[in-house]
Amino acid sequence: MATLNKASSLPRIHDNDISQDVISDQKLRGSGAIHVITGPMFSGKSTSLLRRIKSEISLGRSVAMVKSSKDTRYAKDSVVTHDGIGFPCWAIPDLMSFHDMFGRDAYDKLDVIGIDEAQFFGDVYEFCCKAADDDGKTVIVAGLDGDYLRRRFGAVLDIIPIADSVTKLTARCEVCGQKAFFTLRKTCDTKTELIGGADVYMPVCRKHYVNNQIVIKASKKVLDSDKERAKPCVETVDADPSITGY
Repeated sequence: MATLNKASSLPRIHDNDISQDVISDQKLRGSGAIHVITGPMFSGKSTSLLRRIKSEISLGRSVAMVKSSKDTRYAKDSVVTHDGIGFPCWAIPDLMSFHDMFGRDAYDKLDVIGIDEAQFFGDVYEFCCKAADDDGKTVIVAGLDGDYLRRRFGAVLDIIPIADSVTKLTARCEVCGQKAFFTLRKTCDTKTELIGGADVYMPVCRKHYVNNQIVIKASKKVLDSDKERAKPCVETVDADPSITGY
């Protein structure tokens, strides 16, 4: 797994916005702040989070990164982007336990807390309120706002009203290459793990999102030519409302 050694190793995403947030937080050092980064899968949320954390470190701020212990796709103790860029983190079952697990003295010295895959934390709202409002921490939250059925996923949407900034990222539609706002589940195999990567999910635009249907074969050749008009091969299935996922 690659480690985050150089700032140039990450794509340049929203540099101006990141710089302004960091400078603003520096001026208000000792006061808390909450910044939310959201969007569909493969939109660069973790990459944007790591860039922001890198910026904070370069300013001499003390940083800790956390993620849900449920997410073991790439590494158990690192936040890893889909491109393989990694950063050490604490993998924990819930956020409210972080204070004690990290250590009270060490926690008090922290300036910034980064949270990846925030949709897996049911207590993200409570934690952000305490960390920012009571403890004066800058909290940077990255996570999905919706699942593959376009329903709210976890409590990420709950922290938008208390956030200082919200960044909504887009991916690239796997079918046509246009901006993708949604995540679609590729398989109808109910035995497939809901927590997955490109083998299970794909980003799609509004046109190619198929409600309550599962894409079996979505060829990238569908819209390679303007002369070609075709629809992705789909298999209709009834969505189980009791199942949530990407």
